[in-house]
Amino acid sequence: MLIDTYGRVATDLRVSLTDRCNLRCTYCMPEEGLQWLAKPDLLTDDEIVRLIRIAVTDLGVTEVRFTGGEPLLRPGLVGIVERVAALEPRPRMSLTTNGIGLKRTAAALKAAGLDRVNVSLDTLRPEVFKTLTRRDRHRDVLDGMAAARDAGLTPVKVNAVLMPGLNSDEAPDLLAWAIEEGYELRFIEQMPLDAQHGWKRDGMITAGDILESLRTRFTLTAEGADERGSAPAERWVVDGGPHTVGVIASVTRPFCRACDRTRLTADGQVRTCLFATEETDLRAALRAEESSPAADEVVAELWKKAMWGKKAGSGLDDPSFLQPDRPMSAIGG
Repeated sequence: MLIDTYGRVATDLRVSLTDRCNLRCTYCMPEEGLQWLAKPDLLTDDEIVRLIRIAVTDLGVTEVRFTGGEPLLRPGLVGIVERVAALEPRPRMSLTTNGIGLKRTAAALKAAGLDRVNVSLDTLRPEVFKTLTRRDRHRDVLDGMAAARDAGLTPVKVNAVLMPGLNSDEAPDLLAWAIEEGYELRFIEQMPLDAQHGWKRDGMITAGDILESLRTRFTLTAEGADERGSAPAERWVVDGGPHTVGVIASVTRPFCRACDRTRLTADGQVRTCLFATEETDLRAALRAEESSPAADEVVAELWKKAMWGKKAGSGLDDPSFLQPDRPMSAIGG
């Protein structure tokens, strides 16, 4: 069991499969991209599956989310999903993606055992998409989402970040569109995880701003804490239901007390929090102990020790907060 000193139990594992991405979102990385991890530093497919197996069979993990960078850029993704689906007990599996490659992979991922997807889409306007991502791929994302829905990777959840002066006026339009298409929309406050360290608290679009904008067109009723559980999104029933909209207020209303996540980076580091400044190296232990019968036990103990030291909160509300050196693309969302 992955328990910490505050009594929280981590049952949700986020696995970054690569730090590479085929977009250059302004709130994530610079236009020229980043210095990507060298191939020898990345976990192999076998190592990823092995670590997930340890998490699921020995440490109580019940949900696995594949992330990146952009996880669809991982050549062995379908095989990894298929192997994880064969584990006993079988974890629930989801994928967070920018959606560009979903049109060609959705059916294969569903057949391999993936349960659902989260797709990032911040705007309905192609020209704004191009400005935000520095790529002209808006149509590809929409087609990928439709392919995921048609393949049964449902519910398809849409993650949207609103940025001042770009798409800050689009909240009602995004919600109306998501309802029409049968997607579940979740707005996420912009977080201090950009490689440029250009995030500023002043001027960011807050959860309060988003709800105020949505209420110009919709009636929203809070679902309540019982329905939320450990989910990061506060959910609101739209116009009496059945549709809902979520708001993840990572900055202004952190949900750390109910956090049930543990994170594995593409180079095999355990992170206890998106905003952690420390990591625990499982890759080195895995490779050093590769031929030892006790390897799984060694790795499991390292993992448990790392999670035991998890801090009470993200520290975002502390004036001395320091942004992590590793950007979102390296950590995994």
